[in-house]
Amino acid sequence: MRQPKTRYAKNGDVNIAYQVVGDGPFDLVFVPGYISHLDLMWSLPEVPTFLQRLASFSRLIQFDKRGTGLSDPVPGVPTLEERMEDLHSVLDAVGSEHAALLGVSEGGPASILFAATYPERTKAMVLYGSTPKFAAGDDFPPVEGDVAARLWGQIDSIAGDWGEGRSVEVFAPSFADDDAVKRSFGLFERASASPAMFASLMGALKEIDVTGVLPVIGVPTLVLHRVGDPVVPVAAARYMAENIPGARFVELAGDDHIPWLGDADRVVDEVEQFLTGARQSREPDRVLASVLFTDIVASTQTASELGDRRWRELLEAHDDDVHRQVGTHGGRVVKSLGDGYLATFDGPARAIRCGRALVEDAGPLGIELRAGVHTGECELLGEDVGGMAVHIGARVAAKAEPGEVLVSSAVRDLVVGSGIEFQSRGTHTLKGVPGDWSLLAVRDGGKSRQPAEEPDRLAPNLTTPKRGDRLALRIARSAPSLARLRSDFTMRRARRRTAEAMDAEREEPSE
Repeated sequence: MRQPKTRYAKNGDVNIAYQVVGDGPFDLVFVPGYISHLDLMWSLPEVPTFLQRLASFSRLIQFDKRGTGLSDPVPGVPTLEERMEDLHSVLDAVGSEHAALLGVSEGGPASILFAATYPERTKAMVLYGSTPKFAAGDDFPPVEGDVAARLWGQIDSIAGDWGEGRSVEVFAPSFADDDAVKRSFGLFERASASPAMFASLMGALKEIDVTGVLPVIGVPTLVLHRVGDPVVPVAAARYMAENIPGARFVELAGDDHIPWLGDADRVVDEVEQFLTGARQSREPDRVLASVLFTDIVASTQTASELGDRRWRELLEAHDDDVHRQVGTHGGRVVKSLGDGYLATFDGPARAIRCGRALVEDAGPLGIELRAGVHTGECELLGEDVGGMAVHIGARVAAKAEPGEVLVSSAVRDLVVGSGIEFQSRGTHTLKGVPGDWSLLAVRDGGKSRQPAEEPDRLAPNLTTPKRGDRLALRIARSAPSLARLRSDFTMRRARRRTAEAMDAEREEPSE
């Protein structure tokens, strides 16, 4: 499934971004939590699979709240009533007269208010990880004061480091040590809301209270909640289910607040069962494939040094090179991961040589890459891929050093006789993957060699240009500003390293 086109609905003078996915028999509106970004959602880990499953049994409608993502910026935090009317305008824009609502976290109260105000437009309502009130108080015992104080302290800390991906630590603690997930969320944070808007949104949460609306809800309602949710206590969800007439409550295992991380299949299973009365048989197509993950080393620091415009130019040049090299080596780019890529190949040797080529090409751009390769059985999920082999590939890449292509022992065994040489990097434990894994670094034999120019075609005083030189020339011809960027960045990095060396030399004790 391709990423859908983003369109806009008008609510007064404010443009609300929305997307429509699938063509199922009824409409399902995904009402987002504190931040969202319609385009970047599709690049976050596990999100495409989650959305595609929802769209497999519905026409899925999703939107960005005003002030966040692709919707218009606004001077202050929108009220709950404004957000409800934004949802109303999106439904009008897509011609939806009767829709089910899936309110996630902060999207729950907005869904509750909509269902109470417009019951004729509401088919049913599912509330996940939500609560009618986020602040502690004597009138709402499910949220204990000391627990809430701890949570708000963590949120204040995130606001101070906004854009670093630290929201994962609070909203998906089981992925807090996963650098790839954290980097993806860092980009998502920066694009979805400014630091001030995030702080304002979190402050406004304390004012939300729809407890008085619960008894008047007259639509079928399902309340889903993970028992270890670190943001909203499960007692708050139980309270909500007990006070909505006829609501059904399902408690799920897990401790991640974000629905598409953790056991996302169970979440979608329950939504599908509630809204359709059945669960589809989901036996995904599987294929043996080699996955290549790449990642730009120190991307946050580099982006900070270059500035937004130059960093964007660099990423565009890197994107062009990734698609060119993956195509040259017979692979397919599956998706961008913010500052890295996932690609698949029919054979591991092709994946290795493509990885080496990309690592070499990164030098002329003034960046360093790390890469990881693994071969195993992958699930085909439309245009995406999933399964344990993909998770292992991501973990292998995370262990690679700058400028290194790291592979699993399964890859080494499959390329015997290819001429590719390896050096052992020892045995490692990969997060979320059972057992110990032997990892190996590709040596020079794994480089993607290009046919040499015929010497008699060159002038006597010329030599065959190296790959890096050819790439630098291509950049200079097609994007002079990027060539200057590369030169400026290289000079700054060289000066920084020289200064660091001089500082270290001064700190050495004299004889």
